[in-house]
Amino acid sequence: MRRARSGGVRRVLCAAVLDPWRRLPSSCISPRVRKEGEVSIREMMETHPQPSSGDLDVRVRCIEACSECAVVCTSCADADLGESDLQELVRCIGLCLDCADVCDATRRIVTRLTVSDVRVVSATVQACVLACRASREECERHAEHHEHCRICGEVCRRCEQACEELLASIG
Repeated sequence: MRRARSGGVRRVLCAAVLDPWRRLPSSCISPRVRKEGEVSIREMMETHPQPSSGDLDVRVRCIEACSECAVVCTSCADADLGESDLQELVRCIGLCLDCADVCDATRRIVTRLTVSDVRVVSATVQACVLACRASREECERHAEHHEHCRICGEVCRRCEQACEELLASIG
């Protein structure tokens, strides 16, 4: 996260580069900063005409965790590329990029409720758990020497847990 000044008001912004039509995850916008008319993921999903399978709060936490993890893993891989011990980080880079891609796909699939197939959602979320675990384990190997790997490992762990909670929720 980075701090920015806007009109004399201090705001916390995500460092994510998102498509212009996407809103920042609600975890990136503190309640005091949200502008009138902005809608959180939860609020949007509550308006959906199709019922959500499983607990909506758990689903939203998974979506937000996947979004954060995709950004952090991409950033970690990029930081790895700038390190002097690049050869030692090749596996970490690959696993972080895989994790980022899987998290992004999982976030999109979990968000869709219309004609959602629980088997596809479940398989995707399971794949996300595995990608997060692999990335986390590799980042933890480098955490002592690289702060970005320590942070990435923690974020991967949170995403892994959020995905496991969603799997339990949807059965």
